[in-house]
Amino acid sequence: MASEPEACVVHACCRSCDEVWVDPSVGGWVVKVVLRMMMASSVGRLCFAQKTVLAPMVRVGSLPMRLLALDYGADIVYCEELIDIKMAQCERVVNDVLETVDFVAPDERVMFRTCSKEEGRVVFQMGTADPERALAVAKLVENDVAAVDVNMGCPKEYSTKGGMGSALLSEPEKIEAILSTLVNGISKPVTCKIRILPTLEDTVNLVKRIERTGVAAIAVHGRMKEERPRHPVHCDYIQTVAESVSVPVIANGGSSDVVKTFEDIERFREATGASSVMLARAAMWNPSIFRRQGALSVEEVMEEYVRYAVRYDNNPFNTKYCLCQMLRDRVESPFGKRLHAAQTNEEICEVFGMTDFYNKTRAELDARKAALQTNGDPPQLPRLVEDVVTMPVRFERRDYPPQITPKMYLLEWSRKEKLEQPVYETEQRPQDRAFQSTVIVDDKKYRSALWEKSKKFAEQAAAIVCLRTLGLPEGRIGEERGGLVNKRKRDDESAARKRHVSEAKEEEEEMVCRTKVVNGVCGQTAC
Repeated sequence: MASEPEACVVHACCRSCDEVWVDPSVGGWVVKVVLRMMMASSVGRLCFAQKTVLAPMVRVGSLPMRLLALDYGADIVYCEELIDIKMAQCERVVNDVLETVDFVAPDERVMFRTCSKEEGRVVFQMGTADPERALAVAKLVENDVAAVDVNMGCPKEYSTKGGMGSALLSEPEKIEAILSTLVNGISKPVTCKIRILPTLEDTVNLVKRIERTGVAAIAVHGRMKEERPRHPVHCDYIQTVAESVSVPVIANGGSSDVVKTFEDIERFREATGASSVMLARAAMWNPSIFRRQGALSVEEVMEEYVRYAVRYDNNPFNTKYCLCQMLRDRVESPFGKRLHAAQTNEEICEVFGMTDFYNKTRAELDARKAALQTNGDPPQLPRLVEDVVTMPVRFERRDYPPQITPKMYLLEWSRKEKLEQPVYETEQRPQDRAFQSTVIVDDKKYRSALWEKSKKFAEQAAAIVCLRTLGLPEGRIGEERGGLVNKRKRDDESAARKRHVSEAKEEEEEMVCRTKVVNGVCGQTAC
């Protein structure tokens, strides 16, 4: 009878191996058939061997950065860590205007956005401490991502306080439960990202337990959870881990110590003995580090990032954050200060001299939106719910000129009509901390049916409902002003604009005195 070799592994990521032990006396053809079935079922599955990877980074790993990294040569990109509780409340929405798939929270915030350009290469990373909730989220996104990853290495409080991130490292049974549930519950590969433990023995024991769950790869940040980027990365730990398991190990943590150029990626791979390399801060500072021909200038990279941010309607505060990370120590320069002062993607484009690109892109998106609306449902009309006029309206800052808001229009109209100043009542929903405001004008109440991410935006949305119901202008770009806010034109001289900003602040201060407090949330008003 044939003797069994020491090991024969069918890799979880690609379902292939160099040799297969077959014992003819016990029906070796069965083994071959099973292996062929495993290989057939894995066609199209994401393989994690010999890859360069964009690491998951909070506030950085949104769609524009992922697409940019892929353009420059990254093989795989991870999204930022998204918490399971928030994702479980999301609805999958096909965005025909942007040509994306969006996962939208009850307050209408887009938690995760993906598109066909990253199909088959984007990994969804979640923060979780509960197997069943993790599975629910994984099932929600699995048809739109290439793999699902569990964060087990983040040491930040927002992750660990719920038992997630590096807090899981001290609970191997829970790690096994989460990963096993995911591996058995979805059709896509499952991975995890960990940090090393205080001893090499404990680290090796943990990764062996993780491997037995059936994961496709393990990313290892070569620092302990107490260590920070200033501490040296432990390449020896990663190397021992890579030698101890058969699944691909992805080395992470070399951005400061080792990886400064594209050539350094291979050096880090060799130093750790890992199958693949994952870059975080080095890619955040300049994602063209993935470029085989050499990195491009940060200025060129930033402009390309802005193009993706506008094309895919990225949150302007996220856009600005990522650009400031690329500026690094130049963030306090005159250019950096102008960028930091920008509040919209349009203003960010002005800083980069890309106004023409912004206007052209917005015109294309608006035309697509108008065409879809023409072919779709009629626009929503106001309706009375109890004693409140409601409409599903959202405040989009980019639709209004700088320093112009619907609240300003409503305030000036009220003064012109000699009415009491508008009063805003704001409440906050506890489950997702979203806001909804009701504005009282001439003893009538107006409210948006949609919840907003901030109190300011909720109040602006309420003002829009009131203005549209009354058939009044609201200050949108390209809209006839109707004699209201005629002192605040977009092409005012800078000195005049400063004076008008001061006037706006005075108006808001007057409105504060009229604001109420609802459900313990201060209704203080600001534009």
